[in-house]
Amino acid sequence: MNNAVRVVEVGPRDGLQNESRTIPVALRVALIDKLADAGLRTIEAGSFVSPKWVPQMADTDQVLAALRRRDGVSYPVLVPNTQGLNAALAAGAREIAVFTAASDAFNLRNINATVSESLQRLAPVVLAAIGAGVRVRAYVSTVLGCPYQGEVAIGEVVRVARALIDMGCYEISLGDTIGVGTPRKALAVWHACAAEIAPGKLAVHFHNTYGQALANTYACLEAGCRVVDASVAGLGGCPYADGASGNLATEDLVYMLHGVGMQTGVDLEKLTDVARWINRELERAPTSKLARVRKTEPA
Repeated sequence: MNNAVRVVEVGPRDGLQNESRTIPVALRVALIDKLADAGLRTIEAGSFVSPKWVPQMADTDQVLAALRRRDGVSYPVLVPNTQGLNAALAAGAREIAVFTAASDAFNLRNINATVSESLQRLAPVVLAAIGAGVRVRAYVSTVLGCPYQGEVAIGEVVRVARALIDMGCYEISLGDTIGVGTPRKALAVWHACAAEIAPGKLAVHFHNTYGQALANTYACLEAGCRVVDASVAGLGGCPYADGASGNLATEDLVYMLHGVGMQTGVDLEKLTDVARWINRELERAPTSKLARVRKTEPA
């Protein structure tokens, strides 16, 4: 079995968008550059969601313009609709990500649409992006539980993921948005999706609210998963659980992957330096295990 794992770094978008203060463009660009220096090859650079709703991601066009683009590194950006896509294309984006959920209750609260309605809205966005030569990745939220309706039917997760693949998305990231999943549940969702969609087109995105993210990831790795989302320094939070951590820390993930013989192409020491650096810049205490225990030099 292939032992190479692609780590999708979501810190500069999914992580920073949860910070309470506005993040300067120069700091966002520096973070992305340092992550690329550490060996990450897919780095989510920002989003084109309205700054009214996500002010931390304003000026993503300036971020893309300032990036020192490298061969072999992709810099996807999140887009919610056609307007966001047009802005992303004008800014030179070469890959985008779209998003929906497997829970009607979640979608209605967040985008005022049912799951089926959201898929109808996304279809022309995906079609237009592909027509412009832009690759499209998709996020499916709440695959292991919803903060509003509780349990989410596995069949609904499969239906949504299948619909996004049929639209033309090259990869589906299965997200445990509130971090309530455990390995057995994570594995059940993985197997159900992998029975309908080629495993190479699936990724996992586990939040660490209840400390289960690494365990869930390992369970899916054993089942054949080879793409995992994570956020440097564990940037990001869970808005549905006060004080809870959100994203799995990339450095903790890479430590585990290397420890079980997986190849990532990531320099763990450099990555841990980046985690410690961004923690200092944001004036926040380290939350990842690696950033706390590794004695590394300031980046």
